[in-house]
Amino acid sequence: MILIAFFACMNAWIYTYDIKMGIAVSGFVVLYSIIAIIMYFYCNSKRIQDMVMFAADFAQVQKQLIKYLELPYGLMDRTGRIMWMNSELERIIGDNNFKYIFTLFHEVTEDTLRFDGGKNNIKVNYKDRNYRMDMDSLDFDENFKQNSDEDNCIIAFYLFDETEKMRLQKENIEQKMVAGLIYLDNYDDALESVEDVRRSLLGALIERKINKYFSSMNAVIKKVEKDKYFLVIQQKYVSQLQSNKFSILDEIKSVSIGNEMAVTASIGLGVNGENYIQNCDYSRVAIDLALGRGGDQAVIKDGDKIYFYGGKTKQVEKNTRVKARVKAHALRELLETKDNVIIMGHQLSDIDAFGAAIGIYRICKTINKRAYIVLNEVTTSVRPVMERFVGNEEYEEDMFIKNSRAVEIIDDNTAVVVVDVNRPSYVECPEILGIAKAIVILDHHRQSSEIIENASLSYIEPYASSASEMVAEILQYIYDGIKLKQAEADALYGGILIDTQNFTNGTGVRTFEAAAYLKKNGANVTAVRRMFRDDMEDFKARADAIKNTEVYENKYAISVLSAEGLDSPTVVGAQTANELLNIKGINASFVMTEYNGKIYVSARSIDDLNVQLIMERMGGGGHMNTAGAQLDCTMEEAIGLLKRTIDEMIESGDL
Repeated sequence: MILIAFFACMNAWIYTYDIKMGIAVSGFVVLYSIIAIIMYFYCNSKRIQDMVMFAADFAQVQKQLIKYLELPYGLMDRTGRIMWMNSELERIIGDNNFKYIFTLFHEVTEDTLRFDGGKNNIKVNYKDRNYRMDMDSLDFDENFKQNSDEDNCIIAFYLFDETEKMRLQKENIEQKMVAGLIYLDNYDDALESVEDVRRSLLGALIERKINKYFSSMNAVIKKVEKDKYFLVIQQKYVSQLQSNKFSILDEIKSVSIGNEMAVTASIGLGVNGENYIQNCDYSRVAIDLALGRGGDQAVIKDGDKIYFYGGKTKQVEKNTRVKARVKAHALRELLETKDNVIIMGHQLSDIDAFGAAIGIYRICKTINKRAYIVLNEVTTSVRPVMERFVGNEEYEEDMFIKNSRAVEIIDDNTAVVVVDVNRPSYVECPEILGIAKAIVILDHHRQSSEIIENASLSYIEPYASSASEMVAEILQYIYDGIKLKQAEADALYGGILIDTQNFTNGTGVRTFEAAAYLKKNGANVTAVRRMFRDDMEDFKARADAIKNTEVYENKYAISVLSAEGLDSPTVVGAQTANELLNIKGINASFVMTEYNGKIYVSARSIDDLNVQLIMERMGGGGHMNTAGAQLDCTMEEAIGLLKRTIDEMIESGDL
């Protein structure tokens, strides 16, 4: 047809030159047109027939190719019914006559088949082989899509065998090197309790225990100091250590050749770092965390995740004060380089946090530094002590400030001292932690995975009974002849008194020495006891909570304290938890209080039951015998969470 038009144009052009020649060419064009039209209509049916035959043959070839394709391939509808499968997929599933994909691959669900975007993929397992299943919605024409039900759409699925790939990946991960550090916590103290001639035997027995335990893991162990070891193992053995919960810790404690004090160890492992150097850095962070939590435990730092094992025993008090003296001198040098000091404890400060803050305040005034104490909400326990400072001519009017004022004051020449807390989310003013150039932490609680980063000086001693005890020791070394005022000595003494429950819990020799130092500085024991007497409303609330206590598993006391009519319900909750321990058969007490939209849990224990481990599982922390947590849930959910946590820990042997 194109040629006919071309010839017609050419014929018209010839007419302009010669009419006779144009007529001759016109006859040719007419004849050509007649022949072309006849051939078009005559051959069209034959052409269509040939194309149909070709398409039929092509479809048959394509069908054979798909049928015997080595890639497992099948078709199913949206309900999961298998409509067709090729030979390779039939070979994989055998002679089983599966009608639905769900019975073949249990990982596939109805939700899996309802995907958007036309494609989806999941991991499946069949007969100990691992596959990646890619699914693709077949692309029909628009009329079919509009007139068909979604459940009748066809899904093509393909299986890619990744068994060998996953085996090699697992092998690669398992063969990675893990760096570890093993520290003997109280090696020197244990040696002092052994005869001189037997001291070398104690060290040899401990070293033999360590080498024998890790020899089955093809470990490389290098003794770097008398009480420190460097460890290298393959990552596949980490799960073995986790499953037996680092039983080497108990084996080391069992070594006894007449030593009065059992030797305890701390282990830090660094896992999944980008390289071996980073694993070594992780192991140092882990061992510092283990020691900061009191020792006798293992810590694994796996990237951003941290896992704790052990830590069930009480911390051993160190008789030496060398560390306190070193920290005191370091604190003085740091504060002398700053113009201002902001001191803060934890939210809803108790008397221990308040007393420790007052002690640091006195240090700042002694070295002529301007100091502020952040205190947003005054609890009933703190109010009688605080009243002795507010309005007192010996102290500045802005001695106590709120968060807004602290943010205004903070600058490069301001040091921040955090007392009685080491978790950034629990401090009075978390905002200034990210601004401060110099941060000091003084705390007696065990460290958790949430820590205050970039601290210039960190003094965390879980063996101490209270933060006030630690500050009282620092006061004796930081400045010669430092003199406390009576109100300051009373605040520090009150902090020790409350946290030790009248010197009956967690006390050591150094606790009484600190109390004696405060008594020498004018602490009035009778006045302190008078300040901490209970209000009638608090007493009644405690009595009601004790009356309605539930005893779970015959030794766990769980109670709910009503916050109605109480100025500081969290303080009363802690007091209630302490009193519940006076009941025979109760090994641990948990008192829950709903306050300011949160559930505050106060946990106390007696003997060797570690409530800190329970509270850590619930997002809190604390000491072995004194711990707590804050929960964003209802009271019923909090009680249920506590019971489930106790059950899980009993079942796993952690309690």
